[in-house]
Amino acid sequence: MKNESLKHRHVAATTKTLRCCLIAIALLATRATASTDPFLGEWKLNVQRSVYPAGTCPKQMTIEMTASARGIHYHSNTTYANGATTQAQYVADYNGKQAAVMGDRGFLLPVSLKRIDSRTVVASYMRGTQLVATSRRVVSPDGRRMTITTKSRPSPGKGVTSVGLYERAK
Repeated sequence: MKNESLKHRHVAATTKTLRCCLIAIALLATRATASTDPFLGEWKLNVQRSVYPAGTCPKQMTIEMTASARGIHYHSNTTYANGATTQAQYVADYNGKQAAVMGDRGFLLPVSLKRIDSRTVVASYMRGTQLVATSRRVVSPDGRRMTITTKSRPSPGKGVTSVGLYERAK
């Protein structure tokens, strides 16, 4: 009986130690990603330096990307000239696998992220099996600006390109 109790305490202590180690490893991995990923942080759209099709440029847009145990957490807030606002968020890794995107009115097109190099990521948006848009995100060498060039096909045979210039807010 005494040996069983001792054995049980040893297993419980080992399990607790293992859990603490796994949590510490996850936190260290998240911090390592945060210190090396130039996309992480808060970005504000510079409307004057951005190029959008007539009538589509947001009045204001903020993107925040933070490290997550499953990749990056993306969150955006957008205000349009007519006063309408939208939000979008997702958690995705740079492995090319699709992730659900949640908007303030429900699910949006899923996104997949692919890192091209240390300062370039391509986000692809699918509707079923059809690629409907790609956004190429590039962070400047000094890390203060991010350019997002989005190419979409709102209808067959017609392509639309927008270029958003974002500045690091913090």
